[in-house]
Amino acid sequence: MSFIRTYTQPKVFGIAVLAALVLGALAGYVAQATDQAWLTTTLGHVGDVFTSLLQFTVIPLVFTAIVVGITSLRRLGTNRAARLGGKTLLWFAVTSLISVLIGLAIALVFSPGAGVQVQPSEAAVERLSARDPGSWSTLLETLIPSNLFAAFTEGEVLQVVFISVLVGFAAYALGDRAEPFVTLTRSVFDLIQKVVGWIVLLAPIGVFGLIGTAFATYGNSFVRPLFSLIAAVYGGTLLVLFVVYPVLLRFVGRVSPVTFFSKAWTAIQFAFVSRSSGATLPLSRQTAANLGVDPDYASFAVPLGTTTKMDGCAAVYPAIATVFIANLFGVELGVWQYVAIIAVAVFGALATAGTTGWFTMLTLTLGAVNMPPEVIATGVAVVYAIDPILDMVRTATNVAGQITVPVLVARGEGLLDDEVLNAPSEPPLLSGPRAAVPA
Repeated sequence: MSFIRTYTQPKVFGIAVLAALVLGALAGYVAQATDQAWLTTTLGHVGDVFTSLLQFTVIPLVFTAIVVGITSLRRLGTNRAARLGGKTLLWFAVTSLISVLIGLAIALVFSPGAGVQVQPSEAAVERLSARDPGSWSTLLETLIPSNLFAAFTEGEVLQVVFISVLVGFAAYALGDRAEPFVTLTRSVFDLIQKVVGWIVLLAPIGVFGLIGTAFATYGNSFVRPLFSLIAAVYGGTLLVLFVVYPVLLRFVGRVSPVTFFSKAWTAIQFAFVSRSSGATLPLSRQTAANLGVDPDYASFAVPLGTTTKMDGCAAVYPAIATVFIANLFGVELGVWQYVAIIAVAVFGALATAGTTGWFTMLTLTLGAVNMPPEVIATGVAVVYAIDPILDMVRTATNVAGQITVPVLVARGEGLLDDEVLNAPSEPPLLSGPRAAVPA
C-alpha cells in the first residue's frame, strides 16, 4: 500500500502520466519508422481497453450525476435553484462567446490551412460521409428517445441527458416520496465514482497506448502538413485555459488562479489523457467542492456543464477548423458566415454531448456556413486523422471551464466557502478513501 500512496501523490502521478506520454510517442514513432505491425497492434489494444473502460462509465455517470444534482438543489429552495440555473446557463453562453471569438481571431490572423496540400484516403472520406452530419433538425429529432432503455443500451448521451433532467425534476417535485429512489441513485453514483477512481490510476498505461497509436498510425508524413491546425487549436484553447479563465476567476470569482489550478490540475490532467469530459465528471465535481463551491450546487452545475458546456470542442475548435477547411479548399467566408460560426458555438453546445460531439459540432458549423457537402466530407476526413492530438487539449479546456463557471456563480450567490477554498485538499479520487484499489 505504500506504493499506492506514493503513486497517487499529485506530483508522482503527474510525472508518471508525462513519462507515459513521451514513451508512448517514442514507441509509436519506432513502430511507424520500422514498420512493426505487432507493436502498432499492441499499442492500439492498450488504448482501446482504456477507452472502453472510460466509455462504459459515462452513461451511468451522466444519469446518476444529473439526477442527484437536480434533487440536491431542494435544500437551496425553489427560487434560488431557478436563479442558480439561469446564471449557470448565462455564464456557459458568455464563456462560449469569448472562446469562439478567440478561435476566430487566431484563425483569421494565422490562416491555418492556407497553402496546405493534403489528401485523405477515399475510405476515410466514405466512412465519415456515411455518418449523420450535425444539423439543427437532427439535433431536435434525436433529443427525445423513442425507447427509454435503448437510449442507455445504445449509448445515446444526449437522450440520456434528456431523460436524466426529466427524472431529476420529477424526483425534485415529489420530494420525500422520491427519497428511496434518490438514495439508490446516489449510491449508484458513488459506486461508479469508485470504479472511475480505479480507472484513473490506469491513466499512464492508457495514455501510453493512445499516444503510441496516434504516432504509429499517422506519423510525420500526415501530421506535418496539418501542423498549422494543431498549433492554432492548441494556441486558442491554451489562451482560454490560461488567460480567460484566470482573469474571470481573479476579477469575478475573486479566486486566486494559482489556488484554482493547484486544486483542479488532477482533473484537467486526467481530461487531457482520457479525452472524456464524462469520465472526468467525478473528479470535476469533487474539485469544485474542494474549491469551496457549495456541494449541492456543484452536484448540479458540474454534471450540467459536462454535457452542455464545452469551450474546447464547441467553440474554439469548430471556429478554427471551419476556417482551416475553408482555406484548404479556397472557400472565402463572408461576415455573415462568421456570425453563423459564433451563433452555432453559443447556442449549439448541447450537440457536443457524447464521445463524437466534436464531429457533430464541426459538421453543424460547416453546414451553417453553407459549405458544399463534398468539401465537408473531405475536410472532416482531413482533420479526423489528427483528432486524438487535438482532442486532448480540447477536453482539458472543456473540463477547466466546467469547474470555473460554478466557482463564478457560487461567488455571486454567496455559496463559495473561502475557508474550504483556502484549505489544503486531497486530489480528487487519488488520495484518501476514494483512492482505494481493489484487492
